[in-house]
Order: sequence, then structure tokens, then C-alpha cells
Amino acid sequence: MYAGAAVAVGLFGHATPAGVAWLRCLGAAVVLLAWRRPPRAAWQGRRLRLAIVFGVVTAGMNVLFYEAIARLPLGTAVAMEFAGPVVVAALGSRTLRDVLAVLLVATGVVAIADVRLEGSFWGVVFALGAAAAWAGYILLGKRVAVDGDGIDSLAIGFAAGTVVLSPLAAGTAEVWSSPRLLLLGIGVGVLSTVVPYALDQVVLRRVGRARFAVLLALLPVTAGVMGFVLLGQVPSLPEALGTLAVVGGVAVRSREAPARPEPPGLEPPG
Repeated sequence: MYAGAAVAVGLFGHATPAGVAWLRCLGAAVVLLAWRRPPRAAWQGRRLRLAIVFGVVTAGMNVLFYEAIARLPLGTAVAMEFAGPVVVAALGSRTLRDVLAVLLVATGVVAIADVRLEGSFWGVVFALGAAAAWAGYILLGKRVAVDGDGIDSLAIGFAAGTVVLSPLAAGTAEVWSSPRLLLLGIGVGVLSTVVPYALDQVVLRRVGRARFAVLLALLPVTAGVMGFVLLGQVPSLPEALGTLAVVGGVAVRSREAPARPEPPGLEPPG
């Protein structure tokens, strides 16, 4: 996922961040539609409407995320956007563990934001916007899993997102004149969307959402490692401590034993 994000950062010199996000959506739509070939029933009625809303929200989340990582280190942006899903999960109940999780995540986000507000105010705004969009993605993702057609709905949703956000294609003019850049743009969709979302479906059939969230706690660390190895981004001490606080919040909120597998909805935008 974050290898794909690192490739996306490399494309920012040739296309706008929003344009790269649109290419990601396009690549994901093409590959998913060719792979799944959703049946006619998936293109009708309530399922179609749900898939469209889900796809547009998800595509918008990716645009906000790419605008954030154009201004912030990859690990920093991912840690900040984790505020969305953790708060949604924690607000579902009122246990002491939930309160502690929210406090840890809030502390981590504040620590990171305090470092970044002066250097990149808009980076913080876009990262928090991505967090809010991720919260919406979780709620819609549950409904897609229950009332929709799973990966078929993802394919339709990304196709809809590609169409709705097509004005962003204006920021990709240079990419279309270079087969290499176009291939990289489509590759971002495969790396950051097709592979992770398909694996999301496989994993969530076998484990509950709580256990899955423990695995998600590794994502800010993974993003930080990818940012360091592929992009040479070294976090400051407050950013590193803030990231660890976010990871701790996710882990604390996720220590409950899962009762049964739950529908997907926690897959991140990276």
C-alpha cells in the first residue's frame, strides 16, 4: 500500500497530487472491472446507488490523502489520518479502554500537528480531512459489505469515482504523453487499491474487525519505514513519538477479543 504511495509521491513532479489520486482511481477501476465483471444485478437499484456513494467518498478520501502527503512526510500523514477510524471505533462504546484510546490518538495527532502547523498548515488540514473521510468510508464500507456486492461494488464505485472526479484529470496532462509515467500512475492504483482491498476481503473473512485493527496499528509504522527507505524522510522526535501514540491508541482500542468476523470497512487510503 505505502510502496504505492511512495510511487505516487514520485509522480507529483509530473502531475498534481489530486491528478495522481484520480489516476489511482482510474487504474483501480479498470483492473477491478476487468477482473470482476460485475453482474447486471450489481448495476441496478439500491446496490448501485450505494456503490456510487461509496466509490465517490473513497476517491475523495484518496485525493485528500495525496494532497496531504504532497506536503507532509508519509508516516506523519498516515498517523494523523488514523484519528478518523479510531475515534469512530471508540465512540461506539463508553469503556475506559475507549477513552484511553481516544486520548492516545488525540495526543499523537496534536504532537504531530504542533510540529507541522507552522511548516505546512494545509498539509495538516488535508490530513485531518482524510481522517474525516476515512470515518465516512468505514460507515459506508460496512453497508457495502452487508447490502452490496463486496469487490464487485468496489469496482463499480471506483468507476463512478473516476467519472465524478474526472475534472481532476486536467492535472495529469504530462503523464499522458509518457507511457512510463502512465504505467506508473496505473500501477499506483494496483499497488494502493486493488491488492490491499482484495486482501482486505480475504483477511476479514477469517478474523474479526478488532483483531484486524491490531494489524492496522502497524500501518503508521509501515508508512514511516517506507517514507524513510524510499523517500529519505526522517521523522523528528515529536513526530516519531506522536506516531507511536497513535499506534498505541489503535492497539488499546483493539485488545478486545473478537466475537465473530465483521464486515470490511477499515482499509486505509494509502
